[in-house]
Amino acid sequence: MFSSQTAKIKYSYNKIREVKSHRIGELFSVYRDVLWDDGRHKYNVSSFIGEIDEILLGERFSAFDQSTLDNLIGTLRQRGNSNATINRKMAALSKLLRKAHKMGDIHSLPEFRRQKERAGRIRFLEREEEARLFAAIKSRSEDAYRLSVFLVDTGCRLGEALGLIWNDIQEHRVSFWITKSGRSRTIPMTERVKEVIKLPATEGRRPKGPFTKLSQAQFRAIWNDAKAEVGLGADDQVVPHILRHTCASRLVQGGIDIRRVQMWLGHQTLSMTMRYAHLATNDLDGCVTVLETPRCSGADSGGASALSSPPPARREPKGEPAASKAPKPAKRGAKS
Repeated sequence: MFSSQTAKIKYSYNKIREVKSHRIGELFSVYRDVLWDDGRHKYNVSSFIGEIDEILLGERFSAFDQSTLDNLIGTLRQRGNSNATINRKMAALSKLLRKAHKMGDIHSLPEFRRQKERAGRIRFLEREEEARLFAAIKSRSEDAYRLSVFLVDTGCRLGEALGLIWNDIQEHRVSFWITKSGRSRTIPMTERVKEVIKLPATEGRRPKGPFTKLSQAQFRAIWNDAKAEVGLGADDQVVPHILRHTCASRLVQGGIDIRRVQMWLGHQTLSMTMRYAHLATNDLDGCVTVLETPRCSGADSGGASALSSPPPARREPKGEPAASKAPKPAKRGAKS
């Protein structure tokens, strides 16, 4: 206790505790169920953290410094990871470390800087490619075909479609409640979507939803066999998610503004939807008209270039019309 005439200060050491050292894998085991819901994303995060723990050689730490983070990013880049992949892995690590710091497991955090990502080419299906691929899928599984049509006309994610139940479908609209962003959305259905959500009459109990008979693994297996049959097996971008890109591309090319496309797809930020903005070329058609305007190659009859300005018109004095200007008559007696 310290006291004076103006102030009294009391120091307490009751809240001081030892910060122990931990491995990344140990922290993940403690907080994974708190930070991530069960599903494919949690599975991917588990793989990311496992790789990071392996790169760090299972090192134990009580503070994660900047040099450790920089060395980790450098190793991932040497392994051939793109900046986009590094960003996803660092997002998982940052989320885990921030939670551990908040709970007092580590006492310092590095600065996570997002790596600059290149805007890659977006692959989408042409109408003819869609017809061939869907025919091959239909020959293997009617349920997989119905799901494919639903995905390309709604633009939803595969997990969103598989998680639908009948209560999510009302009249001409479908609602997605289990989404990546955590925000629900409702969109209208096309005519062929209304057809494919109807199950054929079969005996037995009705399934919980229109596509609950399929799992992601089953659908992907059918998809890969079908794309190999139609000659797309070597194209690594032709995955089920291409149907979402195809839907977005068709909306933009059809003149739908970016904000509405964002709402349709359920993107959390507009920047995600802006990847498709380059396809909206309708507003630029007027530029072609200007560029294709014919130009005169030679000089005009007066010898001036077609690009030169015409001579300025002669200005007449105010109050005196041009037509009234006539030569004055000669005076009498004047010599001719």
